[in-house]
Amino acid sequence: MIDLQIPTLTTDRLILRAPEARDFEGVATFFADAERSWGFGGPLSRNEAWRWFASMIGHWVLHGYGFWMVDTREGEPVGFVGIWSPEGWPEPELGWVVYQGAEGKGYAREAAEEIRRYAYAVLGFETLSSNIIPGNARSVALAERMGAQYERSFENVTHGTEMVYRHPGPDDLAEGAA
Repeated sequence: MIDLQIPTLTTDRLILRAPEARDFEGVATFFADAERSWGFGGPLSRNEAWRWFASMIGHWVLHGYGFWMVDTREGEPVGFVGIWSPEGWPEPELGWVVYQGAEGKGYAREAAEEIRRYAYAVLGFETLSSNIIPGNARSVALAERMGAQYERSFENVTHGTEMVYRHPGPDDLAEGAA
């Protein structure tokens, strides 16, 4: 197996780690559920979910960043969160998926804020956006709780119209912490 050197990040409650073969079942289950996956391009067949999962790993090779798998410190898988920038995207996006049963516990926000911190401090990003399909009220609420503001809409090559929420930059976050 190739060692992609994907860093492990930790928060008070979570471990953000490289995708592994054992993670596919959770991804396939998420994408099979039309009610849960519609805001992320689903539902997808098992074969399509496998291709999506493999592209998550390939994204790291091509860009040096991507989606981390998110587990509780006790080892329970709760979703995946990361930076995504496939062909046709206007810029890198901070995105999140929380598995059924793990919502409402603050996991997505905790993981996304840690990844945003990493993107600014380690990768040198000056900005991040989150692309949200209209009607995905939970993602809009999370983006806004993280300080992101609606900026514009664009036509996503895969999902159609999406709303771009702009996250505070590293200087804005530093000022807010002071």
